[in-house]
Order: sequence, then structure tokens, then C-alpha cells
Amino acid sequence: MEKRVLIAVLLSIAVMYGFSYLFPHQPSQTVKQNAVQAQASTARAVPTQQAAVVTPVKPLVPTAQLPEREITVETDLYRAVFSTRGATLKSLVLKRYREAASPSSPEITLINAAGPLTLTSSADGFVIDPNASFASSSPNIRLAGAEQKEIEFLWTSVQGITYRKLYSFTGNNYAIVLNQQLTNATSAQLSGTLRLSLMNRIVPDSKEGRYEIHGPVTLADNSASSVTIADLAKGPKSYDKQVVWTGFADKYFLNAVIAKEGSLASVRVSQSGQGVAENLVSSPRMTIDPGKSVSIAYKLYFGPKDLDILKAQGSRLEDTIDLGWFSVLAKPLLHALKFFHRYLGNYGLAIIMITVILKVLFYPLTHTSYKSMKEMQKLQPKMQELKDKHKNDRDAMNRAVMELYRDHKVNPLGGCLPMVVQIPVFFALYKGLMFSIELRHAPFYFWIQDLSAKDPYYVTPILMGITMFIQQKMTPTNMDPMQAKIMQMLPIIFTFMFLNFPSGLVLYWLVNNILTIAQQSYINRSIK
Repeated sequence: MEKRVLIAVLLSIAVMYGFSYLFPHQPSQTVKQNAVQAQASTARAVPTQQAAVVTPVKPLVPTAQLPEREITVETDLYRAVFSTRGATLKSLVLKRYREAASPSSPEITLINAAGPLTLTSSADGFVIDPNASFASSSPNIRLAGAEQKEIEFLWTSVQGITYRKLYSFTGNNYAIVLNQQLTNATSAQLSGTLRLSLMNRIVPDSKEGRYEIHGPVTLADNSASSVTIADLAKGPKSYDKQVVWTGFADKYFLNAVIAKEGSLASVRVSQSGQGVAENLVSSPRMTIDPGKSVSIAYKLYFGPKDLDILKAQGSRLEDTIDLGWFSVLAKPLLHALKFFHRYLGNYGLAIIMITVILKVLFYPLTHTSYKSMKEMQKLQPKMQELKDKHKNDRDAMNRAVMELYRDHKVNPLGGCLPMVVQIPVFFALYKGLMFSIELRHAPFYFWIQDLSAKDPYYVTPILMGITMFIQQKMTPTNMDPMQAKIMQMLPIIFTFMFLNFPSGLVLYWLVNNILTIAQQSYINRSIK
């Protein structure tokens, strides 16, 4: 019996030591920290080869004990609310723009407090909590004119990284400068990238108003690229070549992050969650030595897509206004529109003035065009004779017609080329008026109180169709009867097209038609 007990004890000891040898015990994190402290405090510890020990920096206040606090910033242009939760932007309201033309209408909200927080921070290689509770002693601030103020947020991780976010404001500028600083208080070199997230809500199925066109837009590789909401739903888009800015724009307003001194290395645009678009900005890769700091800065823009304001920000931010292929012409026309408004005090009158000036500038071309068409009309009987004479020999007929043109000094293209030259100007003005925030809620006279909205009673589109029909009847033509019938349908088609167009654009076309009728009447009397 005793022999069996002895054997059992010996076997138990052997199993215990064997198991410990084969499967060594892994101490908990607390035990490890106690062991490190014990090794540092006693000379009897056995030295072992270990990795560099991270020296923790005591946080100013434990993050779990910091309640969320809001800081309000009010300037001449906007009212913003920042949160200590992630040092983020919670809401931003523009003070000079309203949802509707009525003075009692709510102010435009670019960042909604009910939506996701924007300007959250994260990192790759550094430990940054996007929802961390930052410490801030900054009070609510109010500033005006050229006055400048700032608010500061601080957070320290348990690993020993101090993260500082500093927002700087100017009373009369929509731009906000964000300076981010990382300080390495550990004993090890750190390397990684810093990320900033711009969140914007998606408004589904919107066919009118400022949301009829909205989505992410990015200037990268020397080209402004916009992404539709439908394309964004199919998958994310990435940019990593010469990224200058990225943002989210609707027809009249823009939220954007702009690089400062190459601070924007790449952008990933995606649909984050239900009804939210995210522009995730990544900095270049940074290396921070122990005891050192690095800074990365961006310019933020939350404001109107006003051509002059955007251009003043630099970095080609005005490219967010989609002026089409003829933007080189549209921009001067928009500047002219604003110039005349300063003196006339009414954007409708400014549109009429631009229309008159364009008519005067193109008068020589128009005169040449109508004169050529009139001469062509006079030659119609002789051309019909040649067609009857050479109806079985097309080549002979073409040669005879060209000789007829040469003998009477008529250019068959004279009626077309002057009109073709004017097409780029028309499309440029069309784009400029369609996307001009200057016309938004700008009144004209009588029933037209918003030049960016359709005519509520459809008076101007109907008048435009009538004047177009009159103009068509006065224009010389050499078309065959079938072509003439098709052309007679154009006034009806254009009238229905223009019913829902901005009244400012319809006003331009109506005035242009009236001036064209007057011009044609004069030319028809002067050319016999």
C-alpha cells in the first residue's frame, strides 16, 4: 500500500514538472507589469533580453471620467458646435443662407447635430481612439471681422501618445485651419499615418433644390473628379496621386478638406452606413522619435459655392463648380453678372444687361449670317432649275450649284458658321446661370421672387415659346417642306423643356429672343 502511494506521489510530481516544462505558464498583464517593476527595484533579478519597454504617460484626466462637452464658435458667417468626444464638429449652420426664400425660413445646416460626428480621427500605426474623450479648457467664442481665435483639444493614450487638435477661426472667413500634433512620450520610435474622416449625409431621391446634384468631389492628379451617389453605392473610390482637396458638394454648398504643404496623401470615398458618405483622408507616413513631435495641418471649408469666395481659398477650390466644357467662358460671365449686380442691385437686370451686351458683340456675325441666308433664299428658284436640269447626274448638279454660288458671291456656310461660334457662349452662360448661387433666392420683379427656381405661373416659358415661334417665322430658310414642319415643332418642345428651368435662365432666353426679333426686323428692312 505504502509502495503504491510512493509510486503515485512520484508519478504526480513527474507529471506536474513535465507539464510545466512542456506548457510554461503565461503570466497576466498585471503580473508582467509587477515583474518588470520588481526587476527594476531589486538587484537579485536575473537579466534577460527583452524588447524596448514602453513608458506610459499619465493622462491629464482618465478618459472614462471626462463627460462630453460642447464648445460653440460663432463668426460673422456661421455658427459651429464642437464636441470633446473625438474633438469633432457636431453641427455647423450658415447664417447668411436659408432653406427657402422666406426670411423666416430655417438657416442652411451643413452639418446636422442629429447626424454622425464629422472630423473624427483615427490612425494606422498609432493608437488613436476615434471616440476618445478629449480634454479642453477652451470657452465658447465669438469673433467678427478679421479677428482670429482658436480652440484646443488634448488627449493622451495609455501607450504614451499625446494627440492635440487645434482649430483656428477668422471672423469673416469660411475657412477653418486644423492643426494636429502627435507627441511621442514613449521610449520607442513610432511610425504611421493619421486619418481624418469627413462625414456627410446623403439625401435620397431628391430631384430639385440644392440636393438635385450632390456627392463627393476630389481634386487629384490635376483633375477634379465627382462621384454620383449611384456610383458610390457600387463601391468606394480611391485617390492617391497629387491630392489637393476632397469634399462633399451639393448644387450650392461645399464641405471640404484641403491639403496644406502636402498633408493629404490619399483619399478613400465610400458610402459609410445607411445614408452617409465618408471622405477618409490619410496623411503621408510619419516617423516620431522618442520625445519628439510631428504636426499635420489641413484647411477646412464649410460654405457656399460662390466663385469669388472659393477662388480666394486657393488650391483651385472653384473647380467644385461644374461649369462644363466651356468653363473658360462661364467664369468671366459669372464675374460680369456679379459686377452688374453691384450697380443695378438686381440679378434679373444684370442678366438682361449681359444679354444685351452679348447681342451687341455678336451683331456683326449675326448680320452676316442673316444676309447670307437672305441671299440663299433669293437663289432658291435658280437652284430648283438646276436640280430639275441635272436630276439624273448628282455630280453635275453639285458643280452647277457651286458655280451659282460663286457667280453671286454667296457662301453656303455663311448662315451657319456665325451661329456655331455663338454656341459655346450660350452653353457657358447656361451652365453659369444654372449653378450660380448668386441667383439662389434672388428676386426679380412681380411674381418672380427666386431666379434659381422655376416660374411659378409659367408665364416666362410660354412667352419664350411665342417669341421663338415669331423669330422662326422671320428667319430666311431654304429647307424643304418636311424639314420646315419639323422646325415648327421646336418652339413647342422648348417651351415644355423650359417650364421647370430656373426663371433666371428662361429670362435670358426670352430677352435674347426679343432682341433677335428686333435685330431681324432691322436686317430684313436693310437687305433687299
